[in-house]
Amino acid sequence: MRYLRWLIAAPFLLLLVLFALSNTTTLKLGMWPTDYTIEWPASAVILVAMAIAFMAGALLMWISELGQRRRARRAEQALKLLEEQVKGLQANLAAPSSTAGEPRST
Repeated sequence: MRYLRWLIAAPFLLLLVLFALSNTTTLKLGMWPTDYTIEWPASAVILVAMAIAFMAGALLMWISELGQRRRARRAEQALKLLEEQVKGLQANLAAPSSTAGEPRST
């Protein structure tokens, strides 16, 4: 399984390295209200922006799925409760049938 993971990841890593090596132009990034500036390679700026966008999208998806996960958890709890009730009812049905041939004491 480890080899399959590397087989899939290796082309993406190769593309990432080629992208970084081919975009070495320096970009000057500044904060508008201040005079603070920093110079970074274009590849780093683009990759950091893509990583931030990916994480923001992942966070939005995680938040939107919270309701479904909560409903699934409740459904699993209800299923466990119902299975326990079924087992209890089956045990109650099995107990009187084993003593069906015996006379009842009053």
